[in-house]
Amino acid sequence: MTNYLTDAKGRLVPKGQIKEVDLLRHELVYEVVEKAKTRSKDIADFKKMIMGNIKSFIELSAEQYGQKHGGHKGNVTLTSFDGRYRVTIAIQDTISFDERLQVAKQLIDECIQKWSDGSRDEIRVLVQDAFNVEKGQKLNTDRILGLRRLDIQDPVWKQAMEAISDSVTISSSKEHIRVHERNGEGKYQQIRLDLSSF
Repeated sequence: MTNYLTDAKGRLVPKGQIKEVDLLRHELVYEVVEKAKTRSKDIADFKKMIMGNIKSFIELSAEQYGQKHGGHKGNVTLTSFDGRYRVTIAIQDTISFDERLQVAKQLIDECIQKWSDGSRDEIRVLVQDAFNVEKGQKLNTDRILGLRRLDIQDPVWKQAMEAISDSVTISSSKEHIRVHERNGEGKYQQIRLDLSSF
């Protein structure tokens, strides 16, 4: 066991020159971190095992109909025979936009200029709100995609909506496992696996 600790600036400090409370804090933090790393690995291993088991079951189920399951593409919910438990795999895609989003914004601005003498100020607000940059320089994906639901027949607007659709790319997908148990009232409650949820 060494008689020195390295401080935050990389300097070796003799333990005899470190206050007792600072040594105790250091030991506590290291103990918590080591346990957290072990638990994190356990959870990662648990998720990998569960995902493997569920994917194997989906393939087995597909084989009952002479089909092969070609990868995990969507959300899946499995329920126990008695209905007491439910396991869900949810796929969450992270969406980003390529350069065509800027083209869409220019076309939308063109529409707004054309309509500015009419009574369509609400469209301007919707568009500006959708393209406002939020914290961390992220666009509001839901609001931008929501513009496509507006029933506007202007050909330039339609071209802008097409540019938005074409600009969408799936930058990543993440699989989440949710496990539920039916309570006494017949409602499913999630079995919490996330530390922050306790």
